[in-house]
Amino acid sequence: MLHAASVKIASEAASFHQRFETMAWQDASAVDTFAMDLFHWQAKNVAVYAAYLSALRIQPESITQLYDIPALPLAFFKSHSVKAWDFGAVAHFSSSTTTGQTPAIHALSDLSFYERHSRSLFESAFGPLSDWVILALLPSYLERGGSSLVYMIDHFIKAGNHIESGFFLYDYKGLHASYKRAKSQGKKVLLWGVSYALLDLAESEDAFALEADDMLMETGGMKGRRRELVREELHEILRSAFAVNQVHSEYGMTELLSQAYSAGAGIYNRVPSLKVNIRDTHDPFTLLPMGKTGGVNLIDLANIDSCAFLQTQDLGRILPDGQFEILGRFDHSELRGCNLMAG
Repeated sequence: MLHAASVKIASEAASFHQRFETMAWQDASAVDTFAMDLFHWQAKNVAVYAAYLSALRIQPESITQLYDIPALPLAFFKSHSVKAWDFGAVAHFSSSTTTGQTPAIHALSDLSFYERHSRSLFESAFGPLSDWVILALLPSYLERGGSSLVYMIDHFIKAGNHIESGFFLYDYKGLHASYKRAKSQGKKVLLWGVSYALLDLAESEDAFALEADDMLMETGGMKGRRRELVREELHEILRSAFAVNQVHSEYGMTELLSQAYSAGAGIYNRVPSLKVNIRDTHDPFTLLPMGKTGGVNLIDLANIDSCAFLQTQDLGRILPDGQFEILGRFDHSELRGCNLMAG
């Protein structure tokens, strides 16, 4: 039998989920109120976040504005259980690592929530999943297991219900054959791949050009498989190889349940559930104005059961129209916030 306190917090979590799914996202005041309510609840119930705020000597009740909310460094998803309540996790998403590194772990209480939310974000950007045959080229993600990206795309493939869709690992011939079948039936194709695998395909004997109504989506980096390239160089190679005008990108990570999408040049769309702030790279507790480059802080309001207020290792800036640009990543030595709880 659940303890009375556990029943109460589970009920509070359910209430946040219900508010999220019925949110009038165009109502900025309602969204901000939800974010503040979620902060005060997580500041009390997410043990590692509460300890982090205590280390900063911050009283949660003193915070009344969104831009004053401290962001938890993502590194804590590697060293601590980041959970707002004691739910029995139905899944754990984990990050990719190199040898000897510890993966970030994100526990989920409800996979159907993630499925509905990620689908909604994709379809808001690109239309119904039923319109797209998805050819996924994500070998490193498939090989390690626990990838939120693989889970999301698998859900998209099932929801789209096209027999040609699928994951192809290193089977470039099979991928090309599925592409030709889809095009012979007049279907639109989304080729979605990790950067190095798309380059490998482009250099193979099975390389092919996409048609005008198709879309190329890259995600991730070289994962140690190839030389790292700056975004402009990578996209130029991919545009030429696949005969497309734009290379789209997906912005997501293990620690987030929301995704943003780019139609090119590293510029990502506004996402109602994902608020972006930019911090000074020399002082992680100071935010910068629009247009300035710095570290990316995120408020992911879908992270109800973990922590919604996060400090990433990405560099970026906010544009005047509310979109944001990702410019790269910075050195681990810059992540001073984590040191507060070291030892």
